[in-house]
Amino acid sequence: MVTPRIVVGAGYGFGDWLLQRITAAVMAIYTLVMGATLLCGPTLTQESWRALMSGNFMRTISLLFIVSLAYHAWVGVRDIWMDYITCDAKRLLLHSATALFLIACAGWATQILWRL
Repeated sequence: MVTPRIVVGAGYGFGDWLLQRITAAVMAIYTLVMGATLLCGPTLTQESWRALMSGNFMRTISLLFIVSLAYHAWVGVRDIWMDYITCDAKRLLLHSATALFLIACAGWATQILWRL
């Protein structure tokens, strides 16, 4: 009789691997767009930065970057906890702390972004 493998954690596999690669591509594209915008734009001052980030396009792609960064970090750190922390209680505590920290950081960055 075959016994099923018991997986402790949030679930992982091909879907998370693929989404992590997609978020990496989103972050790379955002970095190229921001780099080109900053290199080809006017001298960077507070007024020019505010004008750049006040448009809905830049806010939207910046929000997409923030969400992508948070999910990308979640998958990476979660895999580290699952690989190296053997105690289930410690792993659950670290998973929870990581998730809360990433949600708080993403919320804070979004608040700053949409406040401009």
